[in-house]
Amino acid sequence: MDKTAIDFYTRLARGLAAQFGSNCEIVIHDLESNDVEHSIVAIENGYITGRKLGDGPSHIVLESLQNGAKHTHDKLAYLTKTKDGKILKSSTIYIRNSQGKIIGILSINYDITILLAAQNHIQSFTATAADDTEASGPETVSMNVSDLLDELIEQAFQRIGKPAAVMTKDDKIDFIRLLNDAGAFLITKSGQRVCQVLCISKFTLYSYLNEIKAEDEETKAEQD
Repeated sequence: MDKTAIDFYTRLARGLAAQFGSNCEIVIHDLESNDVEHSIVAIENGYITGRKLGDGPSHIVLESLQNGAKHTHDKLAYLTKTKDGKILKSSTIYIRNSQGKIIGILSINYDITILLAAQNHIQSFTATAADDTEASGPETVSMNVSDLLDELIEQAFQRIGKPAAVMTKDDKIDFIRLLNDAGAFLITKSGQRVCQVLCISKFTLYSYLNEIKAEDEETKAEQD
């Protein structure tokens, strides 16, 4: 984003934080800087997630870069969590230019930890049956890209359901596809880390990525 846009969204972030108080973190990501690992250009109440100016992206930021503008939509009022256990009500709003290209992200993270505790306390008196809960739980907000990559790798292991030592070739391709779809390979040296956890060479990794790309292109052609 240009300086004028960054100045505007910085003032907007400050205004929103003032309006909603110290429990509300506002983050502006610049996705035009070609520096995905240092995308935060404005942040208010960053102590909520422990992030600061110049820090890197969240999982959802990487997904937006990977999926492209046409397949990316605002995500409102969903749950996330910090590494120290805070539960946040989050919204992600994509900033687009006149051509519809995503150039930035406005992220709102409201700490509802105390509110949830109060709600649970009240429910313990009023509930008549156990409430259903989401098995997946809220997504973790990462403080840096190294933590984010580790989380994406852990999520991929959980989805595949087996350790690397007993994975078949198809399992490893599925594992890499999950990471690719999540935008993990936009992170510097992510390929080296994936090779380590899967015990494969860089040549094998690139071969699998080429297979995934070819399959995706074939699927797209069939849909067209």
